[in-house]
Amino acid sequence: MGLTHVTVTLRSGVQAKKKYQADFLVDTGATDCMAPAPALRRAGISPVGKMMYELADGSKVQYPFGLAVIEFMGEITAGRIVFGPDDCAPLLGVTALESVGIMVDPAKQTLKRLPAIPMK
Repeated sequence: MGLTHVTVTLRSGVQAKKKYQADFLVDTGATDCMAPAPALRRAGISPVGKMMYELADGSKVQYPFGLAVIEFMGEITAGRIVFGPDDCAPLLGVTALESVGIMVDPAKQTLKRLPAIPMK
């Protein structure tokens, strides 16, 4: 499967003026979203905790995380944002995708909306 990117806007709250906007790599192997820590701080998003994460190479790293409003593809949700290294590529994790009813179509390498969000 190729790489899928989507423009994402992060804010500290729904009414917040400051924001971080970038093209995020859609990563269905990642639970949470990640963005460069300095960009998140400039957007007014603050760390609220730390969590241990397992990286693609199998190594484990502890990162701080914050909570943010996440907007993409005309949808809005909220969730955990990992404060990544300064040079990290922004990642959109599967939790944010599923929370607004968007799935990755691996055959077409695109994002598609579900007709309804499962509640079962």
